[in-house]
Amino acid sequence: MVSISHVARKVLSCMPFVLVLFDLKYEGVKCGREGSVESHLEMGKKLLAAGQLADALSHFHAAVDGDPKNYMAYYRRATVYLAMGKSKSALPDLSRVIELKPDFTSARLQRGNLLLKQGKLDEAESDFKKVLKSNPSDKEQKEAQSQLTKSDEIQRLLAQAHSSFSSKDYMTAAAQFDTIIETCVWDVASRELRAECFIQMGEMGKAISDLKAASKLKSDNTKAFYKLSTIYYNLGDHEMSLNEVRECLKLDPDHKQCYSHYKQVKKLNKQIQSAEELIQEKRYEDAVSKYEAVMKTEPNVHHYSLHAKERICHALAQSQQASRAVSVCSEVLQSDPENVNALKDRAEAYVQEEQYEEAIKDYETASQHSENDRQIKEGLERAQRLLKQSQKRDYYKILGVKRTAQKKEIIKAYRKLAQQWHPDNFKDPEEKKKAEKKFIDIAQAKEVLTDPEMRTKFDHGEDPLDPESQQGGHHHPFHGGFHGFQGFNPFGSGSFNFKFGFN
Repeated sequence: MVSISHVARKVLSCMPFVLVLFDLKYEGVKCGREGSVESHLEMGKKLLAAGQLADALSHFHAAVDGDPKNYMAYYRRATVYLAMGKSKSALPDLSRVIELKPDFTSARLQRGNLLLKQGKLDEAESDFKKVLKSNPSDKEQKEAQSQLTKSDEIQRLLAQAHSSFSSKDYMTAAAQFDTIIETCVWDVASRELRAECFIQMGEMGKAISDLKAASKLKSDNTKAFYKLSTIYYNLGDHEMSLNEVRECLKLDPDHKQCYSHYKQVKKLNKQIQSAEELIQEKRYEDAVSKYEAVMKTEPNVHHYSLHAKERICHALAQSQQASRAVSVCSEVLQSDPENVNALKDRAEAYVQEEQYEEAIKDYETASQHSENDRQIKEGLERAQRLLKQSQKRDYYKILGVKRTAQKKEIIKAYRKLAQQWHPDNFKDPEEKKKAEKKFIDIAQAKEVLTDPEMRTKFDHGEDPLDPESQQGGHHHPFHGGFHGFQGFNPFGSGSFNFKFGFN
């Protein structure tokens, strides 16, 4: 049996060789890893020079992972981030470079420039001052001094801008912020204050532009999204308002202001969408009710009241409620005299009311603001034809019915007038002659207005029984006078039996 002491002596005698082998293996791994990092750095450098930024970035990522204390790996990666426009990602890498190598002036100068663009003036000035104290190259010294001077000027201008803003001199403050933002292009606070100046000045488009930039520059900027949503809401753009307030709630679902505003915008948006769907379905009276609900939901923002009235005006015109349509459309046009939609709808309502001259005026005004609108052109031509037609023979007036009259109403009116004006009712030759002409007019009116095709032509300003408008001399039974009416001659010899055609 082998003793334990013998085995121990054997192991101890081999230990020097084991330690040598382990040391050799460790050195090999270390050399291999360092070689790999250098290889990644070299390859990344070549790809960066070739403009292949994504591939270069992959190699610099690998270099950083391979050696987390290699300042050059961080610096190269920061360079790629800057080339890709990703300054937010570059800044931590530059800070890590400075932490690992405090005398690396190029990294400190670049970080100072980024901090200046972000509006972090004190931190930027600290970097520029340290560059000037660290024995920089002539180029670095010149740049650092220039940027330090610029930062000092912006500090002074920023104080003036805040003073102007506090004094409610928004125009001066906005101009001062313009100069600041030319240098501090990523300064969120300055953009938000300039946006507030624009809001106070009524320049909402410029305010929106600044707030959109601020929402991108600061990843959790719920304030910017809330303001954007309220601006769009007050401008009458409920859909964009809803989009922006949703972005706010994505960042903070419990944001009180955004959630309260979201409920209001969502309700209004739903009502407007429902009203538009009803108009598409030609359920005009329901659409009117829905838009009246919109005005109750938001009575304080003029844009929504005006939009609701504009759409009510349209629905009433489409549903042949001419008198109500004219009244509502006129309300819209008092607030917005150049509202083309209201002008077109009121013109259509005037046509229904047979006020053709008023319709022509509205169409002509609308055409001044929308020259290439085919609907306006066709409406104007129709109103002009109807005006000309009204000065001749109007079948609706002959029967004493409205243009919106149904077939039953037309036939009922025809029966009454035909009985009243039948020539056999008159003995005096002159009165009989007058009644004959009247009777023919009544019969012709009935023929045109009970025939869908002929009525459509007449409604568009063309008289289907007028030889001048009937190309090719199309024959109508009434063109032969009363003797040609329905194939009988009431003035012929023998007894006369008159039959009405009520079909």
